[in-house]
Amino acid sequence: MDRGEFRNEPFTDFSKPENRAAMESALESVASRLGTSYDLVIGGEHVRTESSFASLNPGRKEQVVGRVSKGTKEHVERAIRAASQAFHDWKRVPAAERSAYLFRAADEMRRRKHEFSAWMIYEVGKTWPEADADTAEAIDFLEFYGRENLRYSGPQQVTPVPGENNQLLYLPLGVGVVVPPWNFPLAIMAGMTSAAIVTGNSVVLKPSSDAPVIAAQFVALLESLGLPKGVLNFLPGSGAEVGGPLVAHPLTRFVCFTGSKEVGLHINELAARPQPGQRWIKRVVAEMGGKDAIVVDRDVDLDQAVQGVVASAYGFQGQKCSACSRAIVDAAVYDAFLTKLKDRVDALRVGLPEDPQSQLGPVINEKAMKTIEEYIAVGRKEGRLIAGGGPAAETGGFFLKPTLIADVEPKARLAQEEIFGPVLAVIKAKDFGDALRIANDTEFGLTGAVYTRDPQKLERARREFFVGNLYLNRKCTGALVGGHPFGGFNMSGTDSKAGGRDYLLLFLQAQSIAEKVGG
Repeated sequence: MDRGEFRNEPFTDFSKPENRAAMESALESVASRLGTSYDLVIGGEHVRTESSFASLNPGRKEQVVGRVSKGTKEHVERAIRAASQAFHDWKRVPAAERSAYLFRAADEMRRRKHEFSAWMIYEVGKTWPEADADTAEAIDFLEFYGRENLRYSGPQQVTPVPGENNQLLYLPLGVGVVVPPWNFPLAIMAGMTSAAIVTGNSVVLKPSSDAPVIAAQFVALLESLGLPKGVLNFLPGSGAEVGGPLVAHPLTRFVCFTGSKEVGLHINELAARPQPGQRWIKRVVAEMGGKDAIVVDRDVDLDQAVQGVVASAYGFQGQKCSACSRAIVDAAVYDAFLTKLKDRVDALRVGLPEDPQSQLGPVINEKAMKTIEEYIAVGRKEGRLIAGGGPAAETGGFFLKPTLIADVEPKARLAQEEIFGPVLAVIKAKDFGDALRIANDTEFGLTGAVYTRDPQKLERARREFFVGNLYLNRKCTGALVGGHPFGGFNMSGTDSKAGGRDYLLLFLQAQSIAEKVGG
């Protein structure tokens, strides 16, 4: 099946009445299914446990999106064993057949695009455009990794050796544990899972406890396409009872994680400890946090810079590892920039995400809201609050005003620690060189951006701004599969470059075969 060249899935234009009506219909349809119960899926068997937990709508905190069975250590053992058994057959399935599952999943997700987006609007509080972009990215991952798998399964170039017939093959690793985040609950979850599966591995998927229902929808989609039993196992549960034992299990070959620095480091440490019966060094693919900066030079279009900073800082309530949480501004334009920035931030509309007019929805849960409010309190002491600063008018959920704090020192907590909420620290720099120094002076290195008209300064940023994803004269969020391979340096993770041509190598191991010929 020739899919042609990869192209990114277009975003939906909701200004068109037919698209708006389609999304409204999807929201209504999904609303009628809220509160449904979801089982574990182990070796193709649906398992309903005595203990379950509710996934709640952060915009309407009393509304149950779904009730999800909770796994135990016993289910961990069953799931790993089922995945291990399935792996022995799945790894022998031709690469084209494995890729075909991803292509069919992409086709079905494209057909039901607004339905998948609607689930995210209810479960994690994404606005219409944010949810639509998440679904589009999930489709992109399926399409891109399906094609990449075919490339890796084809002949690989090796240097000819006289008298030998040599080849290089890429083999799957084995059983993988996939631990996705709640903030891109479809795209990143589907991307990590599909990359592992298409390369011939089997997976135990432990979804985020804040976004298990959208993960269950994806598992059901692959089940409906006839994915062999045991290739994908679905095991929600707590980190202590499910997550830790999955990582530590001797049959686990690799762990693919996206989330906080603290959890990522714990997973890395736990995976590095060999267990009785373990026959390999476990591989860990970890994408963690960020303290991303946008540098605003004195030679700049201020309106363009403000627009990019606001989109990067407040999109999905700042709950992106790529979000701009520091605006580092040349002193020559600092005051003018702040004036324009405050006006735009004050104009942002906070509301229920199912309302198409809303630009910011709720933060994910009560714990997150309290943590963000604590950082705002710190920011009031460390800088000058000029916008936001507390809960928004919406009282039925976890809504915060977009918050802007100026005059923050580069070493302040607000400038160093990841907040993961709609809070932006603005830092004054003496000049462009000082701004780059400040930008690099954190333990992270995920994304960054520079706004300037000066080509020499753009070139300097290319050389000196140490981040995995650097953007010049554009926002620092919104990486596109294929175009912007995504992953960061330092404590931002293992620089996995998801959505890039190197990514599938993380799920494969190379075997060199040399055969003597003649004489």
